[in-house]
Amino acid sequence: MTRTVVVAGVGPGLGESIARKFATEGCRVGLFARSESYLTALAAELSETAGDALAVPTDLADPDAIAAGFEQVRESFGPVDVLVNHASAAPWKGLEAVTDAEFDRALDVGPRAALHCSQEAVADMREHDGGTIIFTGATTSVRGRENAIGFSAAKFACRGMAESMARELGPEGIHVAHVVLDGQVRPPDQQVASPEDYLDPDAVAENYWHLVQQDRSAWTLELDLRPHVEAF
Repeated sequence: MTRTVVVAGVGPGLGESIARKFATEGCRVGLFARSESYLTALAAELSETAGDALAVPTDLADPDAIAAGFEQVRESFGPVDVLVNHASAAPWKGLEAVTDAEFDRALDVGPRAALHCSQEAVADMREHDGGTIIFTGATTSVRGRENAIGFSAAKFACRGMAESMARELGPEGIHVAHVVLDGQVRPPDQQVASPEDYLDPDAVAENYWHLVQQDRSAWTLELDLRPHVEAF
């Protein structure tokens, strides 16, 4: 089955690994982010795989831009079957240091963008026998982090949205899953002292693909990924 996928929030690292995995599995992938030159180069590379890709320069804080981006994907690839809500933007600041604008930005690019992307995707999924929506979470999705009040608020909100949507949309054949990345993802093109202490972005992407393939009789609501057993 050829699937049409939107990855909302693509950048070097995990976002790129997710997009690459879906493309190599034969999916047609819409790449949403603000960096046009980066997306164009990545789309050209992924178009040489078993699948295809479309660069969709998008400010995910802008609902109109999101709607226009989904329309581009539909025109090129057809209705959306899979959505990955991967975007986040937040300052590493605590309660008294964060500004209103910074806090609003964290919510706009995180849960509010996920809301608008999900609304667009679900409209397609309801008409075409279901689909999959995946949220990228973090340790702070379940345990608030000090001096990261905007990021913590945004990630907690996305987790709540995923749980609510799973119960609302599951009976309609739409699988909603939340992935807790409980640890740091290995940075791209950098040497690290202890690679085993990091999540491998390609290995994480394999898990995202598994979520899409799951049978409806045994869907995962929340997947907790961490580098190694000592993290427990």
